[in-house]
Amino acid sequence: MILRRSSRAAAATLAVLAFLLAGCGGLSGSGAPQAQGGSLAASGINLAGQTYTVGGQEFDEQLLLCKMSVAALQSVGATVNDRCNITGSAAARQALLSGEIDMGWSYTGTGWIANLGNTTPIPDSQQQYVAVRDQDLQRNRIVWTNPTPFNNTYALATTRAFADQNNLRTTSDWATFVNSGNPQATTCVEAEFAGRNDGLPGLLRAYGVTRPYDAPPALTVLDTGAIYQATANANPCRFGEVFTTDGRLVTLNLVTLADDRNFFPKYNASNTIREDAVNRNPKVVDVFNQIAPALTDQVMLDLNGQISAQGADPSQVATTFLQQRGFIGG
Repeated sequence: MILRRSSRAAAATLAVLAFLLAGCGGLSGSGAPQAQGGSLAASGINLAGQTYTVGGQEFDEQLLLCKMSVAALQSVGATVNDRCNITGSAAARQALLSGEIDMGWSYTGTGWIANLGNTTPIPDSQQQYVAVRDQDLQRNRIVWTNPTPFNNTYALATTRAFADQNNLRTTSDWATFVNSGNPQATTCVEAEFAGRNDGLPGLLRAYGVTRPYDAPPALTVLDTGAIYQATANANPCRFGEVFTTDGRLVTLNLVTLADDRNFFPKYNASNTIREDAVNRNPKVVDVFNQIAPALTDQVMLDLNGQISAQGADPSQVATTFLQQRGFIGG
């Protein structure tokens, strides 16, 4: 809808819209090659003349991976439209399916359970990857690049002191603690986890939690980033739903409880790319297949920690990492 306004009001409105789009997953930037050279270019990858719209979710690790995509593609000659910072995995996935973006990093567990609708995770990481890769290509024409070694799965965490005090080592220990009726059996989760099949509802069933656990004070829904500090402060929760490669685990002295019943799927990361974008120049897949082996659990803990705990800019962290590893030039 177009409204007739004075030129000053129209300019102000456009400025506000531009700000909102940048913060809510709109085009936050675009550009031609910035960093030349590096091992990606030296390996014969040349994407000159290609333009890709790159998307990603709004949390730190996704911002990091998305910014890696931007820098890596630019280093081999591509022009990149930056759509990092899309709110939620469902919105990011829909943007990919609709062609609003050409690619975005995802996780094998998310693909298998949340996107493709399978109910049973595959315990073996490689088998899980192959299954989701083949099914998503067949059904949706989405290409999954080779997976990373790091597995950013869900876990429940608490402070090291509280775990030691109550002899909490596994998620079964947490379930027993909850069922005991202890008033300190309080858990913080994010909204998406609270409703996903591979999230809280399935977790409660798998671990036999019998006490009501869907409202405060037992359960509190917070933004993803707020859960870590809330758990460290024991306010409002003693336990928190976390990602296992989040750098705040180390800085806040949180420990994860072992998923001893193997409920959570494997969440190895891959870049998911529309097949039509791959067909334009298949070398685009090679960019991410070369980077993926370098992204181990320890590497991601360090990189994520620079962003979430030290306040570093995701774009700078991503670019510095790629330069230090020689993937792109300085």
